[in-house]
Amino acid sequence: MNNSLSHREEEDLMINVRSLEEENRRLREQLCGYSIIFERSLDAIVIFNKNGEFVEVNEAACQLFEMDKGELVGKSFTLFLDLVPPDILAFQQSMLHKFGSFSDELLIKLANGKIKHIEFSMKKDAFNHFDLAIMRDISARKALERERIINEFLFKDVFNRAVDSIIIFDEFGRFIDVNPAFCMSLNLEKAKLLNLSFQQFVAPECKDDFVQLLVELKEKGTAKGELSFIRFDGTVKMFELTMTSNVYSGFYMAIMRDVTEKKNMEIKLQKSEERFRAMFEQAHEAILIWNDYGHIVNANPAASRTFELPLNLLTRRNLLDFIDYRDEKAHHVFELFRKTGEIRDELTFHMPNGEDKQLEFTMKQGVIDGFHLAIFRNVTERRKMEKELQESEQKFRSIFDHSMNGILLWGEGYRILDANPIACEIFQATKQQLIHEPFVHWVPEKEQKVFYKLIKQCEQFGKAYAEMTLLTNKGEQRTVEISLKREIIPNVGMMMLRDVTERKELEWQLRKSDTLNVVGELAAGIAHEIRNPMTALKGFIQLLQGSISEDYSMYFDVIMSELKRIESIITEFLVLAKPQAIQYQQNDVCKIMKDTIDLISAQAMMHNVQIIPDFAEDLPYIYCEPNQLKQVFINILKNAIEVMPKGGEIQVGIQRVDRQSIRVSVKDQGCGIPQDKIKKLGEPFYTTKERGTGLGLMVSYKIIEEHQGKIDVESEVGIGTTFHITLPIERTEKEGDHEARIQCL
Repeated sequence: MNNSLSHREEEDLMINVRSLEEENRRLREQLCGYSIIFERSLDAIVIFNKNGEFVEVNEAACQLFEMDKGELVGKSFTLFLDLVPPDILAFQQSMLHKFGSFSDELLIKLANGKIKHIEFSMKKDAFNHFDLAIMRDISARKALERERIINEFLFKDVFNRAVDSIIIFDEFGRFIDVNPAFCMSLNLEKAKLLNLSFQQFVAPECKDDFVQLLVELKEKGTAKGELSFIRFDGTVKMFELTMTSNVYSGFYMAIMRDVTEKKNMEIKLQKSEERFRAMFEQAHEAILIWNDYGHIVNANPAASRTFELPLNLLTRRNLLDFIDYRDEKAHHVFELFRKTGEIRDELTFHMPNGEDKQLEFTMKQGVIDGFHLAIFRNVTERRKMEKELQESEQKFRSIFDHSMNGILLWGEGYRILDANPIACEIFQATKQQLIHEPFVHWVPEKEQKVFYKLIKQCEQFGKAYAEMTLLTNKGEQRTVEISLKREIIPNVGMMMLRDVTERKELEWQLRKSDTLNVVGELAAGIAHEIRNPMTALKGFIQLLQGSISEDYSMYFDVIMSELKRIESIITEFLVLAKPQAIQYQQNDVCKIMKDTIDLISAQAMMHNVQIIPDFAEDLPYIYCEPNQLKQVFINILKNAIEVMPKGGEIQVGIQRVDRQSIRVSVKDQGCGIPQDKIKKLGEPFYTTKERGTGLGLMVSYKIIEEHQGKIDVESEVGIGTTFHITLPIERTEKEGDHEARIQCL
């Protein structure tokens, strides 16, 4: 079959083809335009399928969801709706199904965790059962709206809570609104202030300034200045204010800060700066102001004098020019200053004229506009004087410590401030025990009147001297010469001490020895003078006794007894004279004492006195003259009997003291002897008895001394007395002992 077309049909066919091609071209162009609009739209365009999955998205949608197209297509829209409550989501879906289109706002949460606020419009079945959604990111707008709301709230909050005064006013200065701070500043309620204006408070001298501020405010929209307000109670308040125009319905706003205290402080600061300037210029100490590099930027006249340079030249110099920075101390000082920010020290500074000065200084960092401050004081002369004073003090200390006399320094209340070693020896105490103690602590109670009299004399004449008894730390008494000097330095006095205890003892011994010599010479002379007449008297009495027939034997017995007593006294006198030729032999002192007790027991019984012996066993013999010892024992026992007129006991003990000596003790129950009288026992003609001569004890002391022994006496008034006689076992030969002694007549 032949299918060829006619010419007409071919032409119609060609026209149809061309028409279809034209329609295709137009559709392609239209599709291209839609495609360009789709891709370049600023809003996100998304096509969803019935399951809510992304089918097609434009570039804006990719930017909105911050994902590539390939990642986004195929994902469900519900993945981004975690922040939307289910009931809200259900409501929006129902509205879309009901009306076929719906517009609203949503919060979406992106895969990277970012949250965006979007505005969307959806159309159901927009393309062959596909839904179309157009979305726009309104996060920024929402943030601005939120910020505006917050700002409005904050403005009100700040307006009411602000510390500074805030005023809303009109172009004539009338108050439209004021905050509580302004009410408090003017001490008025808000209701009263809203009926008033600036002009009613501005001080007269500031009214022109206020008018100028209003003009500037209207021209420029803002103005700044200072105003003084006079409150209704007459007090003045000064404010710094900033004005702004058209803040609210064409009104103006002024923020005012109360600077009354600040202005007062500025006035005080100005005065302080003036005082500082005056002090800076007039100060006696050198003051330098310098920077981090040591360059001097300012100096006062005193600094010019100290550093030996005119001010114009001094301010061109560097502080380090005046020191040897290589010196270890100088380097250390400045390093420490950099670390701590301040320092106080002393260095040697080299002046331009070649002079070296020792300057004491205080430095502080950044105290004046970031510059450092240094204050100097020339201590060259003071250091020289201190050195001389130190040398002087060392000399004084040397003299003080090595003086042969005791030296005390005393202060207020005569408290001891210092003591040298000799003073410590005198008081048998350490320096620590003496210091801070009042001197009267070392003065016996009976001597304190003398001490206070000495103090009074020192205060009156500046010095005083006395000899008195002082106590040692061990309770012993020492005789001390005291010399006081008031205030050798302010509030410090000096006391010189010299221990004369041994010297006084030697003087007493010397006086006693001299007295004994005199008594001995007197005794020898008296014995010679009396003995010759006595011999004649005895002879003639014996002749007379034989020639008289009558019986006067009783009288002759009395006469002969008294003559023998006189002869006995003469014999005791002779003992006090030059030593007799005595033959010392070893003897048993216990036997000598027993013989003495037997001899005197009859007298003891007559006075109702019992003698109780207590002798140690195996006592060694001693070298002695038995008759002389017996005389000593008789004298002491007789004294013990006589001091007990109502009777009592005498305890006689003999015991060994050590390898060299034994001790004989005779203890009575008599009335006792006062301490001040014990030292006088043994002195010539000193006795405690009414009719005694004192010769008995004096002879006893003499005999024991010849035997190289000693007598010690212990006594307590009302209790009794004990005589301790210490005798050596072996006698030590002294120079002259081997020479023959003269037998006294």
